[in-house]
Amino acid sequence: MAKSSASTDPKDIFVARDGLSIHALDWGGTGPPLLLLPPNGFCAGFFDPLAQRLRDDFRIIAVDLRGQGLTDTPQDFSSGLTFFEMAADVIAVLDELEIKQCDALGESLGGGVAAIVDALRPGVLLRIMFCEAIAFDLGSLPTQPSNTPGDGGNFMAQIARKRRSVWPDRETVFASYSSRPPLDQLDPEAMRAYVRWGFVDRTDGQVELACAPEVEAQVFEISSGASGAPSAWEHLSELSAKSAVFYGNESNLPKEWFISQAQRIGVEAHEVLGGHFFLQEDTARAVTLVRDFLATS
Repeated sequence: MAKSSASTDPKDIFVARDGLSIHALDWGGTGPPLLLLPPNGFCAGFFDPLAQRLRDDFRIIAVDLRGQGLTDTPQDFSSGLTFFEMAADVIAVLDELEIKQCDALGESLGGGVAAIVDALRPGVLLRIMFCEAIAFDLGSLPTQPSNTPGDGGNFMAQIARKRRSVWPDRETVFASYSSRPPLDQLDPEAMRAYVRWGFVDRTDGQVELACAPEVEAQVFEISSGASGAPSAWEHLSELSAKSAVFYGNESNLPKEWFISQAQRIGVEAHEVLGGHFFLQEDTARAVTLVRDFLATS
């Protein structure tokens, strides 16, 4: 599988915190810093197509959240995979890079973590784009059938535990993932970015998921607990960052959830063409969304 040109590849950043090595990617750029936080089970490199197009206007940094990409996994999942620990890791990366303030885009899990970053260090995030953010009061919002993704995380945890971890090579992964939902809707370059950074090379010549299925499943389960989505939801009404909420018109999560988010923040919810991963379904559209929000807010 072809890789990006070395001249445009991001720089690897490793920061020690809480006995773990936290990994981030820095695409450089001379503009103001823009922090990208990815969905559960994915990685910082998933944003590469978007980052490559924004680097002329921003300094793009993305963080591998705990247990994902090249960031270490804590031994104790229940206490080590909370939104609070992930947010503290993000702050440690910003401190290492001497970034005092930045804008942020949080996608899915990354959106919930972005809210907690704002809670832990008010003012460090100037503006936040919440893209299908996992920040819900699950006890009071409209529910879905129990076999539908998004029902508090348990169904998604079941799916995660069934994922195949080891594959012969990245091309086989690409062909398989591109042929079935929901990833069959991704822009091919976004899929290649995920397959490149979301898998690690094994000594036997095969490749393996950089986020172990059990870790992904545990994060889904923790997300539905007090230290997950409800904590992020609680803080939405107290955000110091100027924020906006975006959701896909074909998302597997109810639009009412995101409308409720926007109401709690006191802003309008913006419907975007696409599903839960609408940012990776159309890179050009995602670039326009980011530039428009940061230019007008």
